[in-house]
Amino acid sequence: MTRKEIEEKVKAFLIDDLEIDEEKISDNAKLKEDMGIDSLDFVDIVVIVEKNFGFKIKPEEMQGVTTLSQFCDYIESKVNVSA
Repeated sequence: MTRKEIEEKVKAFLIDDLEIDEEKISDNAKLKEDMGIDSLDFVDIVVIVEKNFGFKIKPEEMQGVTTLSQFCDYIESKVNVSA
């Protein structure tokens, strides 16, 4: 899966499932501060990522992931390892 495909899927579920305004979504947007993602949203994200990308997010691996770009980096590293 290409980086562009990952970014498109992530953007789609942020808008459709978490109802985040599209204008708040950018590579450098901070997940919590800029997009308003809270701990309850993160539970949904775990389920959505498992469904769409086929792996489980481990909370300890998400330490230091604060921006959308870093989150996509994390997904890309998991998806392309298992491919």
